Amino acid sequence: MNSLKIKILGITILITLIAVGAATWHNMRTQALMVEQMMTQHNKILAKSIHNNITTAMQTGNNQDVINTLKKIVDESAIMSPRIFDESGFILLSSNHQEIGQPVPVFDLMTFRNNPDGLALTSENGITYISTLPIKNEPSCHSCHDPAKKLLGIFSVHLFLDSLQSLQQQGKQANLLSSASILLIMSISLVIFILYYVDKPIRKLIVAMTELEQGNFSEAHVRITSSREMSLLAEKFNRMVERLGRHLDSTLYFEREQATEREKILHKDTLQSMHMTLEERLKEIETLNMALENRVKEVEEANFRISDLAGILEDRNTTLAKAVNRLSTLYEMGLVINSTMELKNLFNLLLHKTTESLQADVGYILLYDKNSEKLEIGEVLGIPSSHYDPDREIPLNPGGVSHWVIENREPLLIKSIDKNREFSRMSLLGFTRDSVICAPLFIQNEIIGTITIANRVDGSSFYESDLEILSTIAAQASVAIKNASLYEEQQSTYLSTVQALVSAVEASDPYTRGHSERVTHYAMGMAHKLNLAENSFKDLEQAAILHDIGKIGIDGTLLHKVEVLSPSDIDNLRQHPLIGMRILEPIHFMAKIRDIVGQHHERFDGNGYPHGISGDKLLLESRILSVADSYDAMTSDRPYRKALTTEAALKELETHAGSQFDPVVANTLIEMIRTKQL
Repeated sequence: MNSLKIKILGITILITLIAVGAATWHNMRTQALMVEQMMTQHNKILAKSIHNNITTAMQTGNNQDVINTLKKIVDESAIMSPRIFDESGFILLSSNHQEIGQPVPVFDLMTFRNNPDGLALTSENGITYISTLPIKNEPSCHSCHDPAKKLLGIFSVHLFLDSLQSLQQQGKQANLLSSASILLIMSISLVIFILYYVDKPIRKLIVAMTELEQGNFSEAHVRITSSREMSLLAEKFNRMVERLGRHLDSTLYFEREQATEREKILHKDTLQSMHMTLEERLKEIETLNMALENRVKEVEEANFRISDLAGILEDRNTTLAKAVNRLSTLYEMGLVINSTMELKNLFNLLLHKTTESLQADVGYILLYDKNSEKLEIGEVLGIPSSHYDPDREIPLNPGGVSHWVIENREPLLIKSIDKNREFSRMSLLGFTRDSVICAPLFIQNEIIGTITIANRVDGSSFYESDLEILSTIAAQASVAIKNASLYEEQQSTYLSTVQALVSAVEASDPYTRGHSERVTHYAMGMAHKLNLAENSFKDLEQAAILHDIGKIGIDGTLLHKVEVLSPSDIDNLRQHPLIGMRILEPIHFMAKIRDIVGQHHERFDGNGYPHGISGDKLLLESRILSVADSYDAMTSDRPYRKALTTEAALKELETHAGSQFDPVVANTLIEMIRTKQL
């Protein structure tokens, strides 16, 4: 809420502002009218004076004097465009010779037509005034002009009164400045007056009232000397405070006396009441003590029961946590074993996840060959490769953990190998066993192997719950192993079929017989030298065997042609990589092999076929295959030429390294041939 001071100041300043503004506006308006009247009168006098001079000159018949008069007028900065024009609006005489014969400005013509018989004045923009006066055909002019004409012409002149306008503007600015100064002085005076004579006394009264409200009567006196009215108000206020103080002191004295008497009476009654209450409380306390002793016994019994229940609950929570952990492990294991269809990868993932879940150091999978009754190593984790031979066949002899599991067709838990003399502490895989769990791998009720986990990371023993988890994992893994085995068998069947087709093509041509085997030999040697990844190594091996399968779709006469090949023959022969890709396309697991076969005739510089791929955009496997294929082709007889010598073929590889061949791959083969590594 705004204070009274602000409201008074606001209203006073607003009234002052309105009054000063109205006076200023009226003053400026009056000045403008006076300036306009002065301009009009000045213009009339000037126009008539110039008109009389021109009329006199024209009566004497001296037109040159008229022109000279017009030019002299122009020398004045305030006078512009003096000219004489006819009633049709064309200029007859002008201070500017170039205007003669030109149409007069429309504003001049309209000024004349508004008052054709006398002096006409118009303002074009408030600064420039246009005056027109008709030059009548007087009898003295009839000797030179046709008496029938009423007018000899119309005189027009522009008066530019910017100096008066500037003076008027300065007057406006001075008026506004003086008005603003008056307003500012009045506002400051009002503010000072109200602050000193109204606001300051009121604030003193407010401070005194605040002290009075807080009970500080001695501080609630106020002294004001700014005006007689405010001084009288302060005096009345001080008297009121003194009377209130005396009245309050008297009231407090009587209240204290009454309170003292009441306290004496109440104290006596209270003592009697407290004495009776105390006796009753003592009796209640005795009763409560007896009840409390009984309650203490009940609480002790309840505490014993709660302790028993807490132990049971803790066991249940532990069991539940193990169950949750087991389910989580089994779920994750299901995701892992279903993520691959290759046995090697499956075994590796299976052992990593199982040893991680059971917190073990060692894990291995042994596959059971029913015919030979021996065990083959599927995968080993946690045992250095120098401790065992991965290709070794382990005999199924008593004393072995896997032998016991296969014979009894059930999982085995050995908490401590030292306490079980039936099994040896040293494993045939070259490590010492402390605690072991082993589970059989079944497929349609037939054991195909075992999965064994040994030696906890923290040195503790395995428990029944660990064996249950391993047994469940083994059941899941058995299905995945069966699926992976079927998948590999299917791959092998497809590969054997396609390889048979390649062999059939090579068998029909004595020049290319054994070509695929030799290319595979060279490619595998380079792959080992270049440390190709295991998966890529396998893909390269299969691609090397199948790289010329597309020749099945090429006419046999073209393959055995002795004469020089025509451009059409070359185009047909260059289709065999694409034909090979189409043959392998339905076999989904050969997707990368198909790409390697399709690129084995591409060049490192991009000038090969069928797609002109270059550099690092080519698969490394296809670059290796290209070098191996070209080297074997150069060192083998063909219908149209004899085989090159080994050194000549190596020279060709050196010459075309970096253009036709990947230089790293080409130099690798050259080095291996010359150092007898191949």
